[in-house]
Amino acid sequence: MPNNKIHKDMTFGDLLRRFPEAGEILMNYGMHCIGCHIAVTETLAQGARAHGMDDKTIEQMIQDLNALAVN
Repeated sequence: MPNNKIHKDMTFGDLLRRFPEAGEILMNYGMHCIGCHIAVTETLAQGARAHGMDDKTIEQMIQDLNALAVN
């Protein structure tokens, strides 16, 4: 995967280190993972599933995060 692409197997820790502004999108999806100690090693998909998201919603969240990353 390209180095600048956000993907479901990226950890919250990596995402927020590279794109701190992604926190707002995560919060919009009900993912209040910014301060969670598990978020450092948990992937986006793992966290999303733990919060009850289905695959379609996870993919939409990833698209929204990638739109942020290219801007």
